[in-house]
Amino acid sequence: MQDNSTSAIEARQIGSRVVTLGVIAIVAVLIGAGILLLFALPDANAFNARVERLFVENDDLTRQADLKLLEILAQSGTAFAEILASYRMVIFVLLIFATGMMVAALVFLVMLVAMNRRMAQIERAGIQVNSLLISREEKKVYLNDMGFKLTDAALETLSVLAEARMDDDVLSGIEIEAMISGKPAADCEEAAGATRIKRLRDSLGNQLVSELLVKNIARRGYVLGIDKDVIRMR
Repeated sequence: MQDNSTSAIEARQIGSRVVTLGVIAIVAVLIGAGILLLFALPDANAFNARVERLFVENDDLTRQADLKLLEILAQSGTAFAEILASYRMVIFVLLIFATGMMVAALVFLVMLVAMNRRMAQIERAGIQVNSLLISREEKKVYLNDMGFKLTDAALETLSVLAEARMDDDVLSGIEIEAMISGKPAADCEEAAGATRIKRLRDSLGNQLVSELLVKNIARRGYVLGIDKDVIRMR
């Protein structure tokens, strides 16, 4: 148990470091890309500076038409500066959005990997059941804090499996069918018992719960994959 706890703590620490380093790397890359983009854009006043230089170097531009042209060019330069400013703001917003999306994607990816590992551990270790209560009156089974409504046939199948588990028995499909139907085992078929197991799993609904609760042992039969001491019936 100590080894499992230590492994779990180490796994969480490694996962936290991966997330932290990944977030730092994403932010650093996007900041670098943003700086390059912003510096690659021309100066907002570059157009106005060129217009001013043009008229400074040409003193003979004093006619009314020349002055009107100067005014138009100046207005164009102001509009150009405003457009560049808006471009910078758009780039800034997009970088923030991209950072958030990439960080979220990294976090979800790490969570998905951790969940897959946890599911694999559950499949290897089996489902942890602290109590299994079969209530014939309510036609329900209570698995820990979860209640499952069962059909009469599914409830009978589960009851037979529970009684067999308390006796440390493994039941074949023929034995299950014989015990429920009351027929001699010679008159029953394996497929009939397998069908009852399938219907029980369908009634439980949750695939993970049903597959781990009702186990199929090759060439032997079916058994509940829980401790017999937690089973209660009423």
